[in-house]
Amino acid sequence: MAIPDYQTLMLPVLKLASDRKEHKFSQAVEELANKFLLTTEERNELLPSGGQAVFNNRVGWARSYLKQAGLLVSPKRGFFSITEKGMELLAKNPTQIDSSFLEQYPEFVEFKNRKKDKNESGLEPVSTSESESALTPEDALASAYNKLRLSLESEILCAVKEVSPSFFERLVIDLLVKMGYGGNRQDAGKALGKSGDGGIDGIINEDRLGLDIIYIQAKRWEGVVGRPEIQKFAGALQGQRAKKGVFITTSSFSKEAGEYVSVIESKIILIDGAHLAKLMAEHNVGVSTVGQYEVKKLDSDYFDNE
Repeated sequence: MAIPDYQTLMLPVLKLASDRKEHKFSQAVEELANKFLLTTEERNELLPSGGQAVFNNRVGWARSYLKQAGLLVSPKRGFFSITEKGMELLAKNPTQIDSSFLEQYPEFVEFKNRKKDKNESGLEPVSTSESESALTPEDALASAYNKLRLSLESEILCAVKEVSPSFFERLVIDLLVKMGYGGNRQDAGKALGKSGDGGIDGIINEDRLGLDIIYIQAKRWEGVVGRPEIQKFAGALQGQRAKKGVFITTSSFSKEAGEYVSVIESKIILIDGAHLAKLMAEHNVGVSTVGQYEVKKLDSDYFDNE
C-alpha cells in the first residue's frame, strides 16, 4: 500500500501509546510500518534531501501535532507517552484524527496561530480548513522540488533537440565526463567522434585509468529507435570484441529494443531523451543554480552534552 500521510497516522500513533507506557520513537515507527504492511522499499524511501525516510518523517509530524494538542508528551528525548487528555479522547472512539479535528484543543489553535504569524514572512503556506494539506512541510518541499525538476528536465530536452549534431556530441562528452567517465574532458573529446565504425560513434574510457572502454552511439533523433538499430550497434561491439556500450538518443526506444538488450551477452545501456535530460540536470550539464535552501533539524547530540 502507499505510505500513509501524517494525518492518517495521528490516530494510530495515539492508539499505540494507549498502554500508557513510554514508547521509543524508532520502535514506534517499526510497529506502525508493520501495522500498515509497508514493503521494504516503502520503509526505506527517502525524502529528496536523502536525510530521512519518508515514513519516519510523517510519523514524526503526527507525533508532533498530537503533542501540540496536549494528547502526547515527551518524557525524555526520543520517547513519547499519552496524556490523560489523550486517553479521554480515545475513550470516545474517534474514527479519525486530523488537523481540523485537533482545533478543538486551545493549545493546538495557539500553535497554528504561531504558524500563521511566521507565515507573514511568506515562507510557509497556511491552511486552516478541513482541506488542509496532508503533506508534511518536507513532503510539500519535495513536491515543489519535483515539479521544478520535471519542468527543468522538459526544458532541457526541448533545448537538446534543437542543437546541432556537433553540439550534441560535445554535450554527450560533457555529461560523460561529469559522470566520471573518460578521464578529463580533453581526453574524452579526443575519443568521441573518432571511430564511426559500423554503428559506433566513439569510444571513451570507463575509468580515469583506462582499464576498460565503453563504446558510444549518440543519435539526435525524433523517431523511436527500434531493435534493428540496437542490433546494428551490438554487432559493431562484437566486431570490436567489446562488451560494453551506451546508446544515447534524444527520442525513445521501442519495447523490442529494450527486450533485446536484456538478453544479449554485451552490456548495452539505453539512454532515451527523458533519461538524458534527467542526467544532465543531476550532473549540472547545461543548467545553472539560481538558489539553494538548507533544511536543518535539531542536533540532539549537541544537547546531550549538557
